[in-house]
Amino acid sequence: MMDITAIGEVLIDLTQTGVNEQKVPLFAANPGGAPANVAVAAARLGANTAFIGKVGQDGFGAYLTRVLEENRVNVSGLRTDEAATTMAVVAVSDTGERSFRFVRGADCNLKLEEVDTGLIAGSKVLHFGSVSLTAGDAREATLFAAQSAREKGVLVSYDPNYRDALWNSQEEAVEWMKKPLPLVDVLKLSDEELPLITGTNDPEEGTRLLEAQGIRLILVTLGDKGSFYRWQGRTGLVPGVATTVADTNGAGDTFLGAVLSRLVARGQKPLEGLTAPELEAILAFANRAASKTCSRSGAIPAMPTLAELEEGGNAHEA
Repeated sequence: MMDITAIGEVLIDLTQTGVNEQKVPLFAANPGGAPANVAVAAARLGANTAFIGKVGQDGFGAYLTRVLEENRVNVSGLRTDEAATTMAVVAVSDTGERSFRFVRGADCNLKLEEVDTGLIAGSKVLHFGSVSLTAGDAREATLFAAQSAREKGVLVSYDPNYRDALWNSQEEAVEWMKKPLPLVDVLKLSDEELPLITGTNDPEEGTRLLEAQGIRLILVTLGDKGSFYRWQGRTGLVPGVATTVADTNGAGDTFLGAVLSRLVARGQKPLEGLTAPELEAILAFANRAASKTCSRSGAIPAMPTLAELEEGGNAHEA
């Protein structure tokens, strides 16, 4: 039995690390991809996780497969493709904010028949994001996986992580980002994505509209302000954790991986009997995990282990 299976992109984040003496930008080839990040984050925090996706038959693909395996992520659902492994070129500003340029490849080519439905059915949670809805066979495969999970009673988690460079227009992005919402149980949004999905910047009103669509747990990340939640008609804000930011890449994925790791630890039905105080403790834990990721560079390399968070105290607050 898997706790969490994630489907979508695993890729190389070519992340700027500085400049050389001639002012030429220097880049590190970090492993990344939002769903893969979530799987690794949750695994590092004690969950049994698996990943379904596609990499190229190249050095980067072999490297990403090894990284997932080293982080105890089950890769039985990972396929290879003749196309090159996908890359995201990540430039980082002086304040740690990121800008992306994607070079798409193998991740787009995951076919519906390549999706391991047995792996999904044997999991407590299926997680996916919107990058795999942008193009190619992966769009159909991802929606099929979410529908399959829903039919099997598997909790569906979704992060409509908006990357404008991947869409022809914002209108097209919003249309496809909204399409899976009827299948979703747990939704994680950033404060930038909330108005795209709901038409309002107000977390109270935006999450009310989403709850009315049948989404059970809605989380909105607010950067250093913390995380906002709506659960069973109740809302709250859990404060963030102050940190010196090196790189925000992977912070939201770490947050969600931490949340899911604590939810699946509750049992076969992760949301059953969940109380607001228990949820707030889970979110406080997730905020600390995200803060730790922000303090270091890269996505997967920056993610904390459970031991690291325990050193900071209150690791068992949930």
